[in-house]
Amino acid sequence: MASEDSLRDNTSTTPPPPPPPPPSSSSSQQQSSPSPLSSELTSSPPKSTTSPFTTEAILQGKAWVFGDDINTDIIIPFRFKSRTNDPNEMAKYAMYGIDPDFHKKIGKGDILVAGRNFGGGSSREQAPVALKYAGISAIVAESFARIFYRNAFTVGLPALEVPGIKDRTVQGDVLVVNLGQFTVTNTRLGDIFQAKSVPDFMKKMLLDGGLVEYFKKNQKFPWT
Repeated sequence: MASEDSLRDNTSTTPPPPPPPPPSSSSSQQQSSPSPLSSELTSSPPKSTTSPFTTEAILQGKAWVFGDDINTDIIIPFRFKSRTNDPNEMAKYAMYGIDPDFHKKIGKGDILVAGRNFGGGSSREQAPVALKYAGISAIVAESFARIFYRNAFTVGLPALEVPGIKDRTVQGDVLVVNLGQFTVTNTRLGDIFQAKSVPDFMKKMLLDGGLVEYFKKNQKFPWT
């Protein structure tokens, strides 16, 4: 069902310059029931102080697994996204439609895994913004709603389309996303999944943190 929300508003902010990348650290693997948001899965410790507008070429994080047809009113309900343009405030309501405490449980750099048609509904950018500022470093789904997919790249949130990924991932698996090769590695299985390819200019836009940050850095749009 489409969201009751049909308006767009501006969520852009002026971020501080990104700090130098943090030293890499190994992540421990833990397994749990594949059902969404298992209470046995503990929160991830913060792993990075990277600015929300800086996307690293290699991302590593713990998987949070969801099902099919997760729409934007589940990602951030309309009553919250209509209140504010502050992305840090929006982050408090990320995935509120499934778990109101989701933003407290995840760690910075964690990766959201989902089934088919992730992000259907509203055309506004608050849904990917809320996930990004909550600490999600990438979304890996079997398929995306077209407008959400576009908006994710615009705000600098990597969205990788990998058929069958949901059934090959257990909540708590440690995933490694390579934005250069557009691959996803499940460290528990040792499997490498190839995501649907995207043009190089879209990868460059992700690495710079989204469309606005790309333009600030290069004084041109990535497709020119």
